[in-house]
Amino acid sequence: MSEVETETAIAETVPPPESERLDEENRLTREFVRSVRDALRENDSNRVYDLVEPLHPADIADLFELTEADERLDLSRAIRDLMSVEVIAELNDHVRELLVEELPADIVADIAEQLETDDAVAMIEDLDSEDQQAVLAELEPEDRAAIETALGYPEESAGRLMSRDFVAVPGHLTVGDLIDFLRESRELPTDFWEIFIVDQAHHPIGTCELAWVLRTPRQISLADLMKREQTLIPVDMDQEEVALRFQKYALISAAVVDDSGRLVGQVTVDDIVHIIQEEAGEDVLLLSGAGDGDIYEPIGEAYSARVRWLIANLGTALIASFIIYLFGAAIEKLVALAVLMPIVASIGGNAGTQTMAVSVRAIAMNQLTSANSLRIIWREFRVALLNGVTIATLIGLATAVLFTPTLGAVIATAMVINILTAGLAGVAVPMLFDRMGQDPAVASTVFVTMITDSMGFFAFLGLAVASGLVG
Repeated sequence: MSEVETETAIAETVPPPESERLDEENRLTREFVRSVRDALRENDSNRVYDLVEPLHPADIADLFELTEADERLDLSRAIRDLMSVEVIAELNDHVRELLVEELPADIVADIAEQLETDDAVAMIEDLDSEDQQAVLAELEPEDRAAIETALGYPEESAGRLMSRDFVAVPGHLTVGDLIDFLRESRELPTDFWEIFIVDQAHHPIGTCELAWVLRTPRQISLADLMKREQTLIPVDMDQEEVALRFQKYALISAAVVDDSGRLVGQVTVDDIVHIIQEEAGEDVLLLSGAGDGDIYEPIGEAYSARVRWLIANLGTALIASFIIYLFGAAIEKLVALAVLMPIVASIGGNAGTQTMAVSVRAIAMNQLTSANSLRIIWREFRVALLNGVTIATLIGLATAVLFTPTLGAVIATAMVINILTAGLAGVAVPMLFDRMGQDPAVASTVFVTMITDSMGFFAFLGLAVASGLVG
């Protein structure tokens, strides 16, 4: 073996430095990210490219999120050839928005033309009006028309979510005609599972799954093969309702129609998976008043989203404090009241949160409606009664042993009252917000907590005074 061959063999057997190795479970190790950032600071674009080139598009998107905001534009320039549509699609919304704002309009337009319409709209819709127009001006007329039309639909609607890439054919074709068309067409969608059958006015009249087409003789007419029952999605339907229909009817794809019933797009299950994840996370964060709850959300937006609910919570807390103030003399005479009253409020608050979480989810899943609201309220009342009696028995006996039987009876009664109140408030408050056209997850926590705290203090302290425990 020659000297050159020996050196080559040794180089191939020696593992790369730790800073350049990718972890199999977590491909972006701290050392790897540090190596990329060091190369960026040294303006060594070639080294940045060599480090990033082996990464999967999803890992490249993660790398952008792991770098500092002022480094991301330099990173995008260094790996320009690697900035594929897959990378853009995988980026966190806030990171993508900030990055796209920094990129020239022609580059953003190039990326948008490679994306599916719904992904292109998601990228462009967050830009300010001036930047939007600059990007749209760089697009091909057909792509620009499609994106402008989508931007004309309400946010988080089927019109924004849908893809305009679908296969639609007239019903008079045979299976053989369709197969020949699919083989010869150069503009088919990348992924599709159903063929939409339309009439002369482009109204969808049925669907054919690809599996049916492949198993059916060529001479059979599509009109005889197609399934006429289908779930049509109005173009202005909220994306959460679209997701519910997919879940309820086990859909893989569905036709989107405009006001005249014409087929204008399709929604596919891969889009719905993202919507379900997004809506579920959104409801959890709204229940806590945390806004988007995204760690990449700008500080100003995070502050604005959170502080208003903290201020509202401060106002509601003052109501509970005022009730305590009204019974200040009684508390001074019997210190045990001050020891025990936080227990009543805390347990009531937890009970209310439990019921509220169930109610908000039921409303989101369309399981709690005006048709069954009374039955659900009665159900939650009975659950609350059972919980109240159980907890009241435990705390009442403990209080009777540690203090007095009378005080045990007072706190037990107050506990039942507060847990019943919590159960009713946990259902009623989200339902009230829903009837008012507001998201029930937004402010339910603040008001339910106010009700349970206030009622807990009032019931416990009021019963203590009424029972003669304090003169």
